[in-house]
Amino acid sequence: MSTSYRDLEIYTTALQLFYKVHPLSLRLPKYEMYELGSQLRRSSDSITTNIVEGYGRKKYKADFLKFLVYAHASSDETISHLEKLNFLYPEIMSGNEKLKKDYEKLGAKILSFIKYVESSWKT
Repeated sequence: MSTSYRDLEIYTTALQLFYKVHPLSLRLPKYEMYELGSQLRRSSDSITTNIVEGYGRKKYKADFLKFLVYAHASSDETISHLEKLNFLYPEIMSGNEKLKKDYEKLGAKILSFIKYVESSWKT
């Protein structure tokens, strides 16, 4: 069992992806930086935040699971924002197409971790 949320692969992966998405979102036109860019930053950050908050409640399995589900939903939301940006701003997103796939992989890892917690997590 991990001793900190920092030991969770889903947390470290989500954090590294956030560090890629944040500066990318700041390259958007000013009006979009505060609209879609802000939504992208918040959904990406929400993944790590929900993992941390859920881990803080790990003693209560149902709470932990609830926050992991929120993290997964935020990952899906981030993918949706990236799809929009890829369409609307291909010149800015050029070279960053892999981000969407990385978030899809993260989502799959979060789902696997949810299944692990459901079946094997001891409080």
